[in-house]
Amino acid sequence: MTTRFASAAEMMSRVLGMPDYRFAQIGHPVSSATDDELRAMARTAIEQGKSMLLKA
Repeated sequence: MTTRFASAAEMMSRVLGMPDYRFAQIGHPVSSATDDELRAMARTAIEQGKSMLLKA
């Protein structure tokens, strides 16, 4: 999810009964990002995902 749409995703998770649903967030916009910027965003999302999955 890009930061621009995070508030909408948080609202939808509450509406759907999962108020604590977590998701990775990357910068916005993606469409104009360079290849290097996209790689950095992917690394960010991977690290966030690992943190969510491995949370004890």
